[in-house]
Amino acid sequence: MSSQHYRIGLIGEHISTSLSPMIHTAEAKAHSLENFQYEVIDLEGQADAAERLGEIIQEYAAAGFTGFNVTHPHKQHVIQYLDDLTDAARVLGAVNNVIRTENGWIGHNTDHSGFLGGLHARLPEDAPRETAVLFGAGGAGAAVASALLDFGAQNLCVIDPQQVQLDQLNERLGAVLADGVQLHTGSPDMAAAWVPNADAVINATPIGMEHLPGTPFDVSLLTGNQWVADVIYRPVETQLLAHARSHGCPTVDGTAMLVEQAADTFEYQTGLVANRQRMRESMQLEFVN
Repeated sequence: MSSQHYRIGLIGEHISTSLSPMIHTAEAKAHSLENFQYEVIDLEGQADAAERLGEIIQEYAAAGFTGFNVTHPHKQHVIQYLDDLTDAARVLGAVNNVIRTENGWIGHNTDHSGFLGGLHARLPEDAPRETAVLFGAGGAGAAVASALLDFGAQNLCVIDPQQVQLDQLNERLGAVLADGVQLHTGSPDMAAAWVPNADAVINATPIGMEHLPGTPFDVSLLTGNQWVADVIYRPVETQLLAHARSHGCPTVDGTAMLVEQAADTFEYQTGLVANRQRMRESMQLEFVN
C-alpha cells in the first residue's frame, strides 16, 4: 500500500462523460493507492480557455494536483505553457499527458502509443495497411498519423479542412518518413478519390462525438474492403462505425485507444506497471452497467 499522493486532472471541453476517471481510479485501487484522485476539469464555455491554460494549470497545481491529462481541443494549446516536451510530443506538436518533475511541467504524448497499441490489440497481424486515409490533422490526428506510419502504412493520406493543420503535419512528419513512404494531404473533397482505394480509414476528428453527431465523410464511399477505426468512444459505436459495419468493414472503436493510452498515462503518472487487461475489463464493466 502506497502513501504517495496522486491527484490527476483531465483538462478539455465536453468531457463530463469521460471514462478516464473510472479507468484510472479502478487501476489505482487495484494497486492499493489510497491517495489517488482523478478529476475532470471541463473548460466548456470558457472562451479564453486556450489563452489561460498556463494560469489554469498553476491554479490547479496550487490546489494539490500532481499531473494532468489534456484532451480536445487543448492538446496543442497547452504546449506553450510547459517547461519541456518529450521527443514524441515535440515531433507531433501535441501533448495529452503533463507530469510535474524537478525540471518543471513536462509534456508527453500517449495518444501515439495508445492508438498503435489498440490496432495491435484489435486487428489481425496480416491486416492490410498499405494505404490509409486519415481524417483529422489536429492534436489527435498527428498522433494517429504517426502511429499509422509505425503500423506500416506506406501511403498515408490525411484530410483536414484547415490547411494550416495540414501544413504543420507535413512539416513535422515529412522529415521523419522512412524511404519509400509517402504522405499526402488534402481538403475534404479528396475523400471521393482516396477512401474507395484505401485499405484503412480512420477518424481522428471530433465529428461523431455525442455533442457533434455525424460522419467526417460520405460513408457511401466505403467499399467493404477497408478496416475502419475511430478515436471517439462516446458513443462507442459512432455513426461512422455503424455504417462501416453495415458495409462489412472490420472496425476498431475508440475504447481500444482509450485503454492503451490510459495505461501508458497511468505508468507515467505513478511509475507503476498498469495491467492493461484489467483496465480493459474495468471499462467494459462500465458500459455493461
